[in-house]
Amino acid sequence: MEKTKNGDSRSVPLTIRATGIFREIIEEVERPTDTDLLFYGEPGRDGIRRPYVMNRTWQTALARAEINKFRFHDLRHEAISRMVECGMQDQTVMKIVGHKSPSMMARYTHLRASNLVAELDARMGSNSNP
Repeated sequence: MEKTKNGDSRSVPLTIRATGIFREIIEEVERPTDTDLLFYGEPGRDGIRRPYVMNRTWQTALARAEINKFRFHDLRHEAISRMVECGMQDQTVMKIVGHKSPSMMARYTHLRASNLVAELDARMGSNSNP
């Protein structure tokens, strides 16, 4: 990825399934000749075609599902938290999501209390004497 928030380029690793879906879209979807974007919008008033913006679609989906106070970016926090909970090493997660520091990853990681209790019980033994 060449355009990032911090200006540094990076690779984004994808699962085999995600790679297959992207390949299918690239091979099977007829795309306008004026773009190499995978998800493209209509040309603007200036005639330039930019990436598809899904704000309206996202808001409609949330309204239909009766979900309040949920941002698309919250899914990033959720994904990072679940990667950590399933046992991925911090360095691996940081590389996947593009975080440069453990403190940034910590801001995104929200572990469920029930998983913390299960981890404690598994490692310390739920039959331990107090």
